[in-house]
Amino acid sequence: MELALDQATILRDRAASERAAAAATTLPQRRAMHERAAEAWDTMAFQIEDTSERAAVNKAAKGQ
Repeated sequence: MELALDQATILRDRAASERAAAAATTLPQRRAMHERAAEAWDTMAFQIEDTSERAAVNKAAKGQ
């Protein structure tokens, strides 16, 4: 599970990089592209975190 949280951190970092790139560009289409990429990275990070949390709940329910 720690590995999953590390992966989520990496994905959140990538989202932050995309947001920084969006803020740095003056081209509207390029900015939108970076913002969409940031949303995608955040979505993937959320999914990893959610899966990790569910796995922990399931493991606790099984008494392991």
